[in-house]
Amino acid sequence: MSGFLAGLCVAVLPLLAAGFWLGRRTARPESLGGLGTPVEHATFQTLHTASLAAPPLRAGLTEETARKSARRLRTLLGTDALCLTDTERVLAWDGAGEHHRDEVLGRLVGPLETGRGEAFRLRCGEPDCPLRWAVVAPLTVDDRVHGALVACAPRESAVLVRAAGEVARWVSVQLELADLDQSRTRLIEAEIKALRAQISPHFIFNSLAVIASFVRTDPERARELLLEFADFIRYSFRRRGDFTTLADELHAIDHYLALVRARFGDRLSVTLQIAPEVLPVALPFLCLQPLVENAVKHGLEGTTDKRHISITAQDTGAEALVVIEDDGAGMDPELLRRILAGEVSPSGGIGLLNVDDRLRQVYGDDHGLVIETAEDAGMKITARLPKYQPGVHSAGRLPRQ
Repeated sequence: MSGFLAGLCVAVLPLLAAGFWLGRRTARPESLGGLGTPVEHATFQTLHTASLAAPPLRAGLTEETARKSARRLRTLLGTDALCLTDTERVLAWDGAGEHHRDEVLGRLVGPLETGRGEAFRLRCGEPDCPLRWAVVAPLTVDDRVHGALVACAPRESAVLVRAAGEVARWVSVQLELADLDQSRTRLIEAEIKALRAQISPHFIFNSLAVIASFVRTDPERARELLLEFADFIRYSFRRRGDFTTLADELHAIDHYLALVRARFGDRLSVTLQIAPEVLPVALPFLCLQPLVENAVKHGLEGTTDKRHISITAQDTGAEALVVIEDDGAGMDPELLRRILAGEVSPSGGIGLLNVDDRLRQVYGDDHGLVIETAEDAGMKITARLPKYQPGVHSAGRLPRQ
């Protein structure tokens, strides 16, 4: 999908450049100031103006984004006035003749219903108004009309009709990218909710039962475990963004393991080897804890054997390499492949799939989980976390209350 959108942008921008150049050449030639040929100058100007108009549109079509991009889009077309609308109202008007707002809005019914552009004459009784014609170009995303781009000019022009259509298609691509960004954000939020829902009532019951067992025999121990439980639950249900730091994720894991060790005693041993320089690295929220929980579930439950879990985080230059390894029951590699492919969802497998999907969405497909396992051979899970990634920023550590 992203490749298609990129290709569409590449196909549209040369047309924008040609339209811009033709408009400038016929309207008001200007000195090139030694910046190359007229075509090269116009292409540079078009690409630069388009790059300035794109960021607001990537946030969707609102009054604020329309206002910020309308002036750039009018410069792109070289028209006397330009407005952006949604399906019900004019969001922004840039240029002369703003008194035509109601008239333009009244002529949008047909184009918004059919998704086809239209040109019409403006009726105006003001002698100083330069506007006589308007071109409507619908803005569509996934075959749905979200609004319209309206370019107004002193006279009818076939060049303007075509240029307005091309610019409207470019704007539609930006709105589609915005829609994809919002869908991705909603997906990440839904996955975080799914992970929170996996905080098993069984785990909560067992934790509270363990705490209760210490109330009479060791009240101080019960108090410590209750604080561990409260801190873990507070972290898991926090509302401070989609990303956290490796340090905070490890703190949550420590709280979780304190409750697990209180339940299983010396049957569980844990070693941690963490390089201090990777502690500030940002990563998706609740990304590592489910992997540790998976190791506990498949290593300790249903057996009386002693188990060991090791957690390491190393600095490898541009990345932090996190490895979670256990000597538990392991898993059939074919079953694991089917879990990660989404073909089956047995108990305990959803967390692996969820984490793998989120890492791929944030960092790319080459940063999914690497899992080594076999039946009765334990499991080793490796995650590669880039130290710096655009858009990945921790919301800060949750203060303890």
